Amino acid sequence: MEKEGTIVSKPLNPFASKTGVDHASTSSQSSEEKEKHLPSFWIPSLTPEAKAAEVSKPDKAVYCPMSGKPLKMKDLLSVKFKLVDETLDRVKLINRQDRYVCAVTGDVLGNSVPCAVLKPSGAVVTLECVEKLIKKDMLDPITGEKMTEKDIIVLQRGGTGFSGSGVKLEAKEFRPVMQA
Repeated sequence: MEKEGTIVSKPLNPFASKTGVDHASTSSQSSEEKEKHLPSFWIPSLTPEAKAAEVSKPDKAVYCPMSGKPLKMKDLLSVKFKLVDETLDRVKLINRQDRYVCAVTGDVLGNSVPCAVLKPSGAVVTLECVEKLIKKDMLDPITGEKMTEKDIIVLQRGGTGFSGSGVKLEAKEFRPVMQA
């Protein structure tokens, strides 16, 4: 045990040459070799363009992706999706394409259907239901509470994997087309 404390190990340098040349006698040659030797381009910190950057301590706050303001637990609300058929077990539900329905009308919810969350109940409904039924009397159909415009939160649709899904694509520059 006493001998193990006296062992000194040096980390291996994978970029050092394998020859056993004494570097003290060839200092001018080693500087020329260093100039000719390129660092590994796989490691970003070794590229010539890499500059020493000071790493700052990360912020402890979690920010809202939409507003950029810090999120607080009291501001969050639970969202309740209504299942298509509550008798199905979890495995059968995962295999189904249509999993959730509007809490009021029973319309199937999907990525192509714009949806909203009602703050008082947390229920997810279609925007068509909001426009036709809920905005008339501004009552939450689940709980019966009075609502305001701020109590209706429109959900942002998720991506589908296609580059232009849900986005209007329009050419910014028009050029004459040669026709035969």
